[in-house]
Amino acid sequence: MQAQGLSLNQSHTSGITNLGGSSPSISTPSNLSAKRMLQKPPIRPLGVSPTNTVSPLKAMELSAAARRKKQKLPEKQLQDKVAAILPESALYTQLLEFEARVDAALSRKKVDIQEALKNPPCVQKTLRIYVFNTFANQIRTIPKKPNAEAPTWTLKIIGRILEDGVDPDQAAVVQKSNPLYPKFSCFFKRVTISLDQRLYPENHIIMWENARSPAPQEGFEVKRKGDREFTVNIRLEMNYVPEKFKLSPALMEVLGIEVDTRPRIIAAIWHYVKARKLQNPGDPSFFNCDPPLQRVFGEERMRFTMVSQKISQHLFPPQPIHLEHKIKLSGNSPVGTACYDVLVDVPFPIQRELSALLANAEKNKEIDTCDEAICTAIRKIHEHRRRRAFFLGFSQSPVEFINALIESQSRDLKLVAGEASRSAEKERRSDFFNQPWVEDAVIRYLNRKPVAGSDAPGST
Repeated sequence: MQAQGLSLNQSHTSGITNLGGSSPSISTPSNLSAKRMLQKPPIRPLGVSPTNTVSPLKAMELSAAARRKKQKLPEKQLQDKVAAILPESALYTQLLEFEARVDAALSRKKVDIQEALKNPPCVQKTLRIYVFNTFANQIRTIPKKPNAEAPTWTLKIIGRILEDGVDPDQAAVVQKSNPLYPKFSCFFKRVTISLDQRLYPENHIIMWENARSPAPQEGFEVKRKGDREFTVNIRLEMNYVPEKFKLSPALMEVLGIEVDTRPRIIAAIWHYVKARKLQNPGDPSFFNCDPPLQRVFGEERMRFTMVSQKISQHLFPPQPIHLEHKIKLSGNSPVGTACYDVLVDVPFPIQRELSALLANAEKNKEIDTCDEAICTAIRKIHEHRRRRAFFLGFSQSPVEFINALIESQSRDLKLVAGEASRSAEKERRSDFFNQPWVEDAVIRYLNRKPVAGSDAPGST
C-alpha cells in the first residue's frame, strides 16, 4: 500500500491507540485520516527544491473502484514494508509457507479419509454360523412331578468372524464377538425359521427382517414349549452392501463371476471387451460382440451406455442359504455340533481409527488460540509501522505532507457526501455556466414540482 492511505477502504478502522510506550498517541480531530496516512511517508530527496518535486501521494491515488477491488491482506501475513524494516521477519515468512504446505497436506488427507468413510474398503472374512438348541424340564431327562413346569426347548443361531481362519471351537458359543466387526444380524437381510406345522399349527413360520429391526443383534433365539423332536428349516438371505447379484449362466460363462455387485460386473465386461480388442475403432462408443457376448446381449454391436440396461435381465437375487437342524431333547445340553462357514465382506478394521482421527482433526481449539495471538501481534506490528511512517513522513516534509493530507481528506469528504463528481475549481469559472446543458438544467429546476411547505421556486 502506498501513501494514498486516506482511501475509503480503510475508513472503517478504529482510531489510533497507543500500543507502546515509545509511540506517542495522537489526539487531534483528524485521528482517522491520520491513521490512513500511515501507509507510506512522502520522502523528498535531499537537495531538491519542493517546487520541483511531485508528491508521491498524487502518483499513487486510487479510484473508488480500484479501492473496492483491492484485496485485504491476510492478517497473518507481514507486509513487504515491515520485512524491509525487520530483516528477522524472513524466518516468520518461511514458517508461514511451511504451515501452508502442512495445512494443504492435512486438507488432502482429510478429504481422503472422508471419502474412505463414505465407501469403506472391505475385506473378505469367514463368518462361522453355529446352530444348536437347549432344552429344559423334559420328561425324558427329569422324572415327572405334579407341579413341574412345562417342557421347553430353545433354538439358537449365532455367528462369529474367524480371525485369520482360526476356529474358536465350541468356545464361540459363549465368547463375545469382536467389536471391530459388525454384529451377526448385520450380515442378513431376512431370516426365516420354519417349524413343524403339525406340532405348531398356529405360528410355525418365524421371520426376522433387517428393515424392521435395524438394531444389530448378536444372534437369533426361538423358544417354544414342547417335548417332541423334529427338524427345523432355516433360510438365511444375505445382506450385501452394496447390493450383489447372481449372474445368469450365459453371463457367468463370459465373466467367470458367480455373484458380484453391478459396478464390478460392468467393469468386468469392459475388461473383457478391452482384452479381446472388441472396441469399434471407427466409433469407440460401440463394441463388437463375439459369440459369447451375442448369447448375452443378442446383438452383434452394442453401445457401452446400454450395457447397464441390457445386463439387468441377467442379474438375479443371490441364492439364500438353507440350513437344517434337528431339535433334540435328550442327552447333553446344548445339543448340536454343526457349524457353517460363509464368506462375507467386512469393513476394514481401521475404519474406527479413521473416524477417531477425523474427529480429533476437527478439535483445533489450541491452534485457533495460537492463530488469534499471532494475528493480534501482527496487527500491533502494522499499527506501529503506520505510526512510524506517519511521523517519518511529517518530519521529512511537513508542508507537503499536510497539503497532501488536507487534499486527500477533501476528496474523501466529497466521496462520502456523494459529491465526488463536482469540481469546486471548475465551478468558480464563468465558462462552467455557459455550457449547453445549463439552460435546460435551470428550466428543470424552476419547473420542478414544489414540496409542500418549502421555499423552493414554484411554491407558494
